[in-house]
Amino acid sequence: MFAITGITGKVGGALARTLLANGKAVRAIVRDQTKGASWAALGCEIAIAEMEDAKALSAAFAGAEAVFILPPSEFDPEPGYPEAQKVIDSVVTALKTARPKRVLCLSTIGADATEDNLLSQRTMLEEALDKIELPVTFLRPAWFMENALWDVATARDSGVLHSFLQPSDKKFPMIATKDIGILAAELIQEDWTGKRVVELEAAQRVSPNDLARAFEGALNRPVKVEIVKRDTWEELFLSQGMKNPMPRIRMLDGFNESWIDFKDGGRSSTKGATSLQQVVAALVAGANTDDRA
Repeated sequence: MFAITGITGKVGGALARTLLANGKAVRAIVRDQTKGASWAALGCEIAIAEMEDAKALSAAFAGAEAVFILPPSEFDPEPGYPEAQKVIDSVVTALKTARPKRVLCLSTIGADATEDNLLSQRTMLEEALDKIELPVTFLRPAWFMENALWDVATARDSGVLHSFLQPSDKKFPMIATKDIGILAAELIQEDWTGKRVVELEAAQRVSPNDLARAFEGALNRPVKVEIVKRDTWEELFLSQGMKNPMPRIRMLDGFNESWIDFKDGGRSSTKGATSLQQVVAALVAGANTDDRA
């Protein structure tokens, strides 16, 4: 049986659906019974646990062949990342108590970066799980293509793509969440010992210009890139309600300055099969359906 946290998200959901399609038993770990109803209908066992509740999480992990760890993302963390630390402490305690045969952890590109930034929350998680005496795979995916969802409205309505990734012709490692779930399903069923890192990105890296062209194809209208200047980010993020924008700013710096990347520029990373055009077309179609609802 495979115990899956984060099952209501895109990656955890894709992982669970792939396992179910392969005839595997899945335990869906959710915050409340309502969130688990659709997964129960698909045949999943349901376990109720908050990621910060070590006792409930231990029970949810008990008897599992493998556990998938996908901690909640905190985009506006307090200094020092206390929110992440609370979850990490709970997860470590639960794993030590339940002792599944193996663990698959969804980490991120940049988990090995030496400069503090928003992704340092995953660095902390990797360092904690590296110390437990269980086989652990750290799956480090690239920037999610689905982050382009935030660009659909402006691309559609004004033909503009506001980009924090820059310059506009720089190629960035990205990946479709569907491909993360597919690879996760393969990895979690494997047998391994010790700790291992698996990096994942799409076959082609993506520039903001590429993203604009993908929107042009999906929207059938011109779309241009407008760079959001670095010296405006802090004021902009604060105006949007963030209290501590510097970790997010430093993460963007890391991508733009290339100190967040895969160890060899992606030459040895696993490659996903889903294209940027497929993802953007689906995002646009979904947004149009929502508008008509």
